[in-house]
Amino acid sequence: MNSSDLQQPTKKVLFISNGHGEDLNAIQIVKALRQQQPQLEIGAMPIVGYGNAYRNLNINIIGPTEALPSGGFVYNDRFKLLEDIRSGLFTLLWRQIQAIRKYGDDCEAIFAVGDVVVLLGAYLTGKPYISFMVSSSAYYENKMQYPKLTEWLLKSGRCQQIFTRDRYTAELLNQQGYDKAIFVGFPAMDALEITGKDLQLSPVPLVALLPGSRLPEAGNNLQLLLDLAIATTPLFPDGIQFCAAVTPNLCVPDATGTIPLQQVAAASGWEYHATGDLTHSEHQLKLRCIYDAFADILHQCDLVAGMAGTAIEQAVGLGKPIIQIPGAGPQFTYTFAEAQMRLLGSSIQTIGNKPATAETISQAAQAIQRTLGDKEYLQQCRENGLERIGGAGGGDAMARIFADRFLKTD
Repeated sequence: MNSSDLQQPTKKVLFISNGHGEDLNAIQIVKALRQQQPQLEIGAMPIVGYGNAYRNLNINIIGPTEALPSGGFVYNDRFKLLEDIRSGLFTLLWRQIQAIRKYGDDCEAIFAVGDVVVLLGAYLTGKPYISFMVSSSAYYENKMQYPKLTEWLLKSGRCQQIFTRDRYTAELLNQQGYDKAIFVGFPAMDALEITGKDLQLSPVPLVALLPGSRLPEAGNNLQLLLDLAIATTPLFPDGIQFCAAVTPNLCVPDATGTIPLQQVAAASGWEYHATGDLTHSEHQLKLRCIYDAFADILHQCDLVAGMAGTAIEQAVGLGKPIIQIPGAGPQFTYTFAEAQMRLLGSSIQTIGNKPATAETISQAAQAIQRTLGDKEYLQQCRENGLERIGGAGGGDAMARIFADRFLKTD
């Protein structure tokens, strides 16, 4: 008998996630798991969107994917759910569940990253699973109260571990009888690896503009943030600079050969340059738009003006103060922004409670001026970031626990 006869069959696991932020967290766990278990076969079923985060890592997508109208943000606007249903939501979900059950047949375990949908998918495989409840936090309401189905799926004997996004949530869950909840970190913080790209900064405060990643909303949000840059600059006679961390989709030509960023600039009275820079001749402004150095921008900025989800959470984790202005959505509405404030605490200030107007922009500019001059508040933001989000290492810790629980060889 040679060594190949003794070789163990390749073990398989499945990641299920349902949203952009969930995918981002999941792939940090996947990366760590790949390093720890190089021979492991990993499949993924992103329930929302195309799962590009997985595709970029060459992870096998095991079922159908589609971008529906809501982008997964039906809690902001229930009418979006009707649009999703008309676009084939239930048919898509059924096909995805079937793919999950088929692939899960010979998996060792399932890693569910998200809410009740991914938990149900994991349960239906009949295999043990671990849950990371990315979107759930006790900070929202100072309590934890899941819907009955979610509670049942989390307390099921098949659910071997519950990871939470913060320590406070784990403590409350365990007090309420979820005796397997732990906090080991927020994996999205592992994604903030500095590239070393030269941002061409000057020695004045840097404001990072985060318009979000979903088109066309990100373009609409960027227009508002460009207006904010114009309104803020006169308030800093000694100088201030802006750098926008934009999605690559804004910077590459669409099917008609048009670059979306160029359209955004033109609509806002700015001039687009092939370098990615935007200039405004009337106000003597220059602003950099960069799609490949998000972490560098976030680490080096002094303040974030944002209209995003997970990116704002990462900024808070780095101790940055955040100024938010509501947009028209579908994601970044006042409803979303207000929930962010409850989740992330004192690091966030939201200006206005309706889609931003010229008055909102003016108030936000004054908030930037006031915030950057408040050293005591800036220190509070650093402390709050550690409490609400924590540092890097969550993905590695979750991967190790998952591997120790399910992938040890005898």
